[in-house]
Amino acid sequence: MSDARSAWFRREGLALLTDLYELTMMAGYLRHDRADRWTSFDYFFRNLPPHAGFAVTAGLEPFLDYLENLRFEADDLDYLRSLDLFEEEFLEALSGLRLAVDINAVPEGSLVYPNEPVLQVEGPVFQTQLIESALLNFLNYQTLIATKAARICLAAEGDPVIEFGLRRAHGPDGAVSGSRAAYIGGCVSSSNVLAGKTYGIPVTGTHAHSWVMSFDSELEAFRAFAEHHRGRLVLLVDTYDTIESGVPNAIKVFQELRAQGRQFRPAIRLDSGDLAKLSKIAHQMLVQAGFDDPLIVASNDLEEDLIADLKRQGAKINAWGVGTHLITSHDSPSLGGVYKLAAVREDSGWNPRIKVSSNIEKATDPGRKALVRYYDGAGRPVGDVIALAGESLPESGLIVGKSRVFTHRPLRIGEAERSEALLQPVMQGGRRVLEREAVADIRARAQSQMAALPEEFKRLRNPEIYRVGLSDAAAALKEEMIASVTP
Repeated sequence: MSDARSAWFRREGLALLTDLYELTMMAGYLRHDRADRWTSFDYFFRNLPPHAGFAVTAGLEPFLDYLENLRFEADDLDYLRSLDLFEEEFLEALSGLRLAVDINAVPEGSLVYPNEPVLQVEGPVFQTQLIESALLNFLNYQTLIATKAARICLAAEGDPVIEFGLRRAHGPDGAVSGSRAAYIGGCVSSSNVLAGKTYGIPVTGTHAHSWVMSFDSELEAFRAFAEHHRGRLVLLVDTYDTIESGVPNAIKVFQELRAQGRQFRPAIRLDSGDLAKLSKIAHQMLVQAGFDDPLIVASNDLEEDLIADLKRQGAKINAWGVGTHLITSHDSPSLGGVYKLAAVREDSGWNPRIKVSSNIEKATDPGRKALVRYYDGAGRPVGDVIALAGESLPESGLIVGKSRVFTHRPLRIGEAERSEALLQPVMQGGRRVLEREAVADIRARAQSQMAALPEEFKRLRNPEIYRVGLSDAAAALKEEMIASVTP
């Protein structure tokens, strides 16, 4: 990709991508001489999408691009001034704002679980408060779509999955960001050309029913497309009658191309009807015509449960085009990621903070944290421990933590051969310290971690619950703070 990157990649002009209350709080911090108080915030989500046993974190790279380019321009300040809500002192502070935050994060493309600190932001509260809304926007959506894509790819059992969601996405940025996240989650390519240019994602595409309908006959349309198309030739065979005309006409064109000496793998796409039945008949027709290894691509409102059911029925489909249900995460259209204050630095050092709720499960984990993952001898993850920053933890052996909710209860993590600290520095003093990663490398990390994850966590229904516990010190701190603030 050239340095002349698109606006999607640079993330410029987004200083006002924030909720108004972030700005009103910032103005209050400034007025009450609290703007420079150093704070530590955690980003985490409380629940996985329904039936998911894991999430694939995504959105970090674009978020860092946004932070690097965060500037309040003159027209931004003019707009805020027009609201008649802010004093000039506050607007002047915004005009000269340059981020000085430190950020630690779990590497993008990693598998993560509820209530874990996926990303930590530390810096003056004037700045850490500002970036909350954008952080949630970048990470929640892309993590959701990457997770959905991973589940769909699991259902496809190794068959290629192509992301087709552009026309059903929630606006242009939803389409580009969604394509990126779907690729990280396991899709092999996208139909979205802008996503391909911006992020280096492979792009694929064939033709629509309108191409066939614009010719006097289906056979003429197929011949014309085969003549001019330079990519993989895939013919859409269900415009009129899949079995009576579509597949026979496709076979005629394939036979003509073979007679001309063209080397290709015959491929058709089914976009309607009984996909299991039609794929079996089409496969048989193609094999009988002398094409032993046909590619049969299916589309039409596919999602993981339908793909799994088609597999169960023995459908002769070996590639899947998935659009609406993927790009919108149709069954669970949002991820409940949150951004909570964990600690404030005073003259005496860091003081932990906790949010206590009448719903005990929503009480936050106080203090600055570390996140450690443990692995067995085969390299499979057995569980994670949320610890206090700087706390010494065992590297192997039987790992026992404490329940996040009932902090006095032991939680057996498992027998471990090694451990890994997951939170890594990605930004210091407002400057990126993480080398920019290609999306293909992020995707490879996700694929590697998926391969290592035990099968029980990858079930499409009722997956095993991955163990995440608190260290003894983190549990004791939480218990103490809950007791101190409870009437």
